[in-house]
Amino acid sequence: MKITSSEYIISAVGPGQYPEDGLPEIALAGRSNVGKSSLINKLINRKNLARTSGQPGKTRALNYYLINQEFYFVDLPGYGFAKVSKEIRNEWAKFIERYLEKREVLKGVIHIIDIRHEPSKEDLMMHDWLLHLGIEVLTVITKADKLSRNQQGNMVKKIKQGLKLGTSERYAVFSSETGQGKEDVLAWVEEMCQGEKG
Repeated sequence: MKITSSEYIISAVGPGQYPEDGLPEIALAGRSNVGKSSLINKLINRKNLARTSGQPGKTRALNYYLINQEFYFVDLPGYGFAKVSKEIRNEWAKFIERYLEKREVLKGVIHIIDIRHEPSKEDLMMHDWLLHLGIEVLTVITKADKLSRNQQGNMVKKIKQGLKLGTSERYAVFSSETGQGKEDVLAWVEEMCQGEKG
């Protein structure tokens, strides 16, 4: 897949603001500060279309980016940020839950894990929840450039074990610095969106 156009559309704070054009959507989920914005920017070859928040845990909306006029990347609020009150965390959980359970044009979720850390309790909960909902998932193990190839192999093994990834579950090792894994992620995105047409 070659990305030739990308534009920010809306930060939607409720279903009434979601686009109604019926185009497929690929959501991105991960802990606050895991590198969702960097991943989007690398995939679309733009330096800062997706903005990194100066205050982790501040994003409380679904950020929609229209890609190639054909599908959307939907950046979900980061989870697991401790400084946010429990009340707000519960509010987000319900908001994201409604989107994941009810959004018919959602074709898959890119679940992002930082290669430097074993999966957290929240990472495991998110992974299990997506599987429970029957959503197609690509686990993207990001920030690969921070480790040597040997360390990468060790941590990928630990992350796969930590998430209990089955043999049929897809994953990619990614770096927004070097572009490692970019083609793998885009190939999966294309497959999910075209499953729609096939």
